[in-house]
Amino acid sequence: MESLYFLVPCALVFIGLAIKVLFWAINNGQYDNLDTEAHRILFDADKSKKAQSPTAADTSDDKNPQA
Repeated sequence: MESLYFLVPCALVFIGLAIKVLFWAINNGQYDNLDTEAHRILFDADKSKKAQSPTAADTSDDKNPQA
C-alpha cells in the first residue's frame, strides 16, 4: 500500500509529460504531412529520377564511335 503513494504520483507526472510532448509535437507540425513518408517506402526515388532525365552513359554511347 505504501508503494502506491509513490507510484500513483509518478504515473500522473509521466502522463502529464506525455500529453505535453504530444501537444508540442502537434503544434510544431510533426503530424502535418503523413502521406509522404508512407509513399516514400513504396516507390524508389532512383527509378523516378532516371525516368525524368537520361543518364550520362546513355548519351555517351551514341557519341562514342569506339564502343
